[in-house]
Amino acid sequence: MASKQKILIVDDDENIAELISLYLTKECYETQIVHDGESALLAVPSFKPDLILLDLMLPGIDGYQVCRELRKDTAVPIIMLSAKGEVFDKVLGLELGADDYIIKPFDSKELVARVKAVLRRTAAPAAVSAPEQHGQYVEFPDLIVNLTNYSVIYMGHNVEMPPKELELLYFLASSPNQVFTREQLLDHIWGYEYAGDTRTVDVHIKRLREKIKDHPSWQLATVWGIGYKFEVKR
Repeated sequence: MASKQKILIVDDDENIAELISLYLTKECYETQIVHDGESALLAVPSFKPDLILLDLMLPGIDGYQVCRELRKDTAVPIIMLSAKGEVFDKVLGLELGADDYIIKPFDSKELVARVKAVLRRTAAPAAVSAPEQHGQYVEFPDLIVNLTNYSVIYMGHNVEMPPKELELLYFLASSPNQVFTREQLLDHIWGYEYAGDTRTVDVHIKRLREKIKDHPSWQLATVWGIGYKFEVKR
């Protein structure tokens, strides 16, 4: 029998945390609850969660700082939970490395659906044990993006990145020089059920550019007024 996927719940409101745990336990996930940022950072190495539900307003170290610290050495998916619904707060969370952002109060079915959607994107590499050069991959000078084992090799080094960043890079690189609108990228990578806006795409492109610099043979190019493309220089 396959082991249960683990979800770390980080929320200083004990009632909300217990309620979230109840929802997820009913869906056969294993959960662990912590109530502050420092405890979250300590729990990740020992609990080894498959996903983290991270409240932003935490005592001591807030959720933004927790996300920033985690992204230094792990790509574990993070869904931020917050009563802050402003675009600035969402964009900041995504820029720091969150995979999704849910506004409180939220519907239990929406929460579970978002969790399942993120875990679907991260379950694929664990289900396949193919060698690095096999399966679904694209290769360009100094760049290999492998969707089979969710790896990116850039300039001879492995680049850690969250699943959606890798999927976005793979999708664009799989159709070199083809222009995609932000709406098309949002639908292909995040799915039709995603409730976010097209700024999400801009944030992820920005993060990719920080990790994958322009190359003499190719680049992640902006097509002003339309969207983006993986441009291969002839």
